[in-house]
Amino acid sequence: MTKIEFPSILLPPNIVSGSIVDITVARNHSAEAESDKQFATLQDRIFSAFGAAEPSTPVLRCRNATQTSVVLEWDPIELATADLISLSLYRNGQKAGNIPRPLKNRSTKISGLAVDTEYTFHLVLRTSAGTMSSKQVVVRTHKMTDLSGITITTGILPSHMREKLTAAVERIGAKFADNVCFDTTHFVTTEGRGVAWEKAVEMNIPVVRPEWVMACEESGRILGVTKFYLDALRPGPPNESPSTATAQSSAQTQKELPAAPKSAQNGDSKSSTSGEKKEDDSSSEEEEKKGAESNGAEEKAKTNVANEQKVRLEEKEEQKVAIRSGKDKQQTLEGYESPDDDEKAPAPSPGDGASFQDVAL
Repeated sequence: MTKIEFPSILLPPNIVSGSIVDITVARNHSAEAESDKQFATLQDRIFSAFGAAEPSTPVLRCRNATQTSVVLEWDPIELATADLISLSLYRNGQKAGNIPRPLKNRSTKISGLAVDTEYTFHLVLRTSAGTMSSKQVVVRTHKMTDLSGITITTGILPSHMREKLTAAVERIGAKFADNVCFDTTHFVTTEGRGVAWEKAVEMNIPVVRPEWVMACEESGRILGVTKFYLDALRPGPPNESPSTATAQSSAQTQKELPAAPKSAQNGDSKSSTSGEKKEDDSSSEEEEKKGAESNGAEEKAKTNVANEQKVRLEEKEEQKVAIRSGKDKQQTLEGYESPDDDEKAPAPSPGDGASFQDVAL
């Protein structure tokens, strides 16, 4: 006997509390069969839509290698019905970074590698259906003497220069790229204009002159591009050495300087030896002969000296007048002992008592 609790609110209206009710339960086999059939059909649909295909394992390969860079590419990523989580690149077992927009991008460039060094790369695809890893790709960067990794895209070139460049590229084993892309290692042109040139500048691809390829062929090794940039200064005619230019500048500066006044030279000669006086006099005469432009400065200096001596003479005259009017007959001014002596004594020369002597006024 099975006891079943049934809510009274669901009972017929004539059933009240305390009534005894008989309930008969029977199994509906046809309804069960129909329900099982519908469920099996739904499972088949789910399996055929989501379980039949799985995400594909990434396939990685090397497209190009140079002395310091590697270009890698891979097949299109097949996710089936799974959702993409990330696509990561690993270098030597360490994660190098995630690939941006992995469903659209199918290549990447790794720069800054060491010359003639072996590296391993592989991709790791993470999806909602699981994680898949590609096989490792072993790549060795080129030696400095291996020019086969150079990929050139040309811009505006004269016809004769283009022919010469094509022959040089074939001889060194390099190759051309029709458009600017990841493979392009150098953009060669003689004019900085055009759509291809703008794209090369945007992608930071070195823009060089054709002479760079010829220089690499001549040296048998890859050369730096600093001296061959399109906007670099071209070598001009040989200039004078820095020492010569400096000497000429110094001589010109000394020539432009005015010569020292004769009075200053005579004043300095007092504190020097007789031999130095002769040297100063001779050098002064040579400077007067060399620079005609210094005459104005000398005349100005002489005028200043004359004015200074004139002022000193006026001061001496005032002192002499004060001595004559006073009662004290003692000596108060150098070279004058009394007013009587002053009257007898000759008039002082312009150089007496002054710091500048023998100056022609």
